[in-house]
Parts: sequence; C-alpha cells; structure tokens
Amino acid sequence: MSGYEPLAVTLALAYVVFAIKEKRIAWILAAASAALYLRIFFEVGLLMEASLQLFYILMAIYGWIAWGRDSTNTQLPIQRFSPQLHLKLLLLVLIIGTLFGLVLGRFTHANLPIADSITTIAALLATWMVARKVLENWLWWIGIDLVSIVLYLNRGLDLTALLFTGYVVLAIAGWLSWRQQYRAQLQC
Repeated sequence: MSGYEPLAVTLALAYVVFAIKEKRIAWILAAASAALYLRIFFEVGLLMEASLQLFYILMAIYGWIAWGRDSTNTQLPIQRFSPQLHLKLLLLVLIIGTLFGLVLGRFTHANLPIADSITTIAALLATWMVARKVLENWLWWIGIDLVSIVLYLNRGLDLTALLFTGYVVLAIAGWLSWRQQYRAQLQC
C-alpha cells in the first residue's frame, strides 16, 4: 500500500460527500485526491487509471466553474439524459475502452488493460456528467465502482477497493438525493 493511499481515500470520500450535497468545495477535494492517485496508480501499473487522474484535475477546475457559487440562485440545475442516449454512450465507452485496452496490452506493461481502459473511459464520461449535473451520473458510477473494486483488489490496493465499495453506497445515496432535488426543481 502506498503511503499516500489513506490521504487520497479520505479526500476522495470527502469529494463524493460534498458532491452529493452539491457543494463547490467538492471540486477542490477532487483535485487534491486525483493528484495523489496519479502517483499511486502509476506506481502499480494502472496506466489508464493514472492518466484518468489528470483528467480529474482538469474536470475539478471545470466543475468548480460550472457549479458557480454555492447559493441556490446561481447553481447549475440537475438535468437528465434519455435512456437512448445512455445506451449509445455505453456502447461507445465499450468500443473505445476495448480499443485502448488492446493497444495498451500490446505496447505497454499495463495490467488488466481492457478493464482498466473501459472503466477509465466510463469514468471520463461520468465525471463530465457530474460537472454538468446529469442525474444518471450516479448510476454510471455504481457500475464503474463495482468493476474498479476488482481491479484494485487485483493490484493489492485493498484500501482503495474498500473506498470504491463505499463509493457504491455513496453513489446510491447520491442518486436518491439528486433525484429528490431534480423532482423539486420540476415543481418550481
């Protein structure tokens, strides 16, 4: 286990809790956690997961800007995507992730390159959905987190696997909270 892993886990958990509450500080916590995980994942050979952390840092900046101020008058509203769009996005994620995984498997020392790539591509999309406040992001995260648990256990990142187990629970809580907020928005 990396010496940075406990701090990265703590910051990542705090990010999700504040994201569920729709608080802008979530994006600062996300950037700090991602910076630590960039190093951790590179050390254990999960190259796509490591590169994903760079994207998370950029998305943290974008999320900070997109979410505006914390007052409800200036916050970005929660939105929904159609089931058809989600199905198309899932197919695209599987195709692109598999292609990346095949390339990584052939030309690098990456571990579990197809699973690593698919979860990474899906996480790119889901992170963008969080920043845009798409309600279904939480459903995407449940699937991503379940696959990621297996990846991390395989690489000996037990604490991170435990974190992602907690993420599944938090994603369910996020879905319920944002769905309630979305329904309240529709009443206005």
